[in-house]
Amino acid sequence: MDYNAIPSPCYVLDLNKLKANLALLERVQQEAQIKILLALKGFAFWRCFEWVRASLWGCCASGVYEAVLAYEEFGSRESGKEICVFSPGYKESDMQQILPIASHIIFNSFSQYQRYKSTILLKNQKLHNLGLSPIKMGLRINPLYSEVRPAIYNPCTPFSRLGIPPQTFEKGIMQCGLEGISGLHFHTHCEQDAPALQETLKHVEGHFGGVIEKMEWMNFGGGQHLSKEGYNLEVLKSTIHDFRTKHPHIQDIFLEPGEAVGWQTGFLLASVIDIVHNEKDIAILDISVANHMPDCLEMPYTPQVLHLSTAGIERAEIDPQGGVMLGGASCLAGDYTGPYRFKSPLSVGDRLIFEDMLHYTIVKNNTFNGIALPALGLLEGETFKLLKSFGYADYKERN
Repeated sequence: MDYNAIPSPCYVLDLNKLKANLALLERVQQEAQIKILLALKGFAFWRCFEWVRASLWGCCASGVYEAVLAYEEFGSRESGKEICVFSPGYKESDMQQILPIASHIIFNSFSQYQRYKSTILLKNQKLHNLGLSPIKMGLRINPLYSEVRPAIYNPCTPFSRLGIPPQTFEKGIMQCGLEGISGLHFHTHCEQDAPALQETLKHVEGHFGGVIEKMEWMNFGGGQHLSKEGYNLEVLKSTIHDFRTKHPHIQDIFLEPGEAVGWQTGFLLASVIDIVHNEKDIAILDISVANHMPDCLEMPYTPQVLHLSTAGIERAEIDPQGGVMLGGASCLAGDYTGPYRFKSPLSVGDRLIFEDMLHYTIVKNNTFNGIALPALGLLEGETFKLLKSFGYADYKERN
């Protein structure tokens, strides 16, 4: 592969790796008897959806724009695709845009459910008269248990705004009832293995078991790291089997991973534009960790890096005791990652590949400091295709 053919900076999707993930997810769906939805909040690279929609049942959306993207680029309810929408809060204008395209609408509170219940029930009556499937309503629950760290990603921490806790749920039923509610949703995982779901379901059933008996579908949320090597598929299958055995009336069980689709399917290519020294060498890059790889600072974690040197492609070693820091082009003091030890010395003009930079990167990137957004590209075998480049207008129109 001639990496010099790729503009810098650029996010690059490796199509063969994406297809491998999709083949795995198809097998998981079949063996575990579940429906997998693409979580657009983690992976919204719609330019590759022609391959993704052939494998998955639909999308889960976190708001209006994601729902419209799913409808336009993934498939409609009429075409047999599920568009499952959840938001902590819907405005009236949101609901009017979501109603024509959603298959499922999930509410975060009984007050939101009460506000829009009659609108959806009326819509469903019209759909029934036309011989079309109704919109299914659900409620997001908080089972008060999650193994996610750090706390910023944990929806079951004290004062969490995500999901209805058990006591509030009981009061909500007494005050509002459950008319039209056919499913429950929880999302309490983040890049975790099946045993975390197995344990979580004990708390879900412990707190909400009586309500589950009245439901037709369940959404177990995202965060199951299905495509990561070593994921325990056997535990997932047995967990789903046991749940179905206890609740045979449940028709559909959904999982909605984003990272499992985009996991290790591509990279972010960057270039060294300067090297400065302050106790150790610091390479200044034409990307920003804060702008283009924000999870590296939020989680935080140190990404794997390849160095395209004159000696070939060399893997840099993460070296906590020394090495070179990789700094972004923004004015944020903490815009860096590392340190790394390189086999060949870094030089201005060298190129670096940050691995596994397709999920939770493009969906979060920004133009802070007026730093340009990386281009988007597709790698199919040895052939690179530039899909999209960004310029000044993209920065200006966001402000």
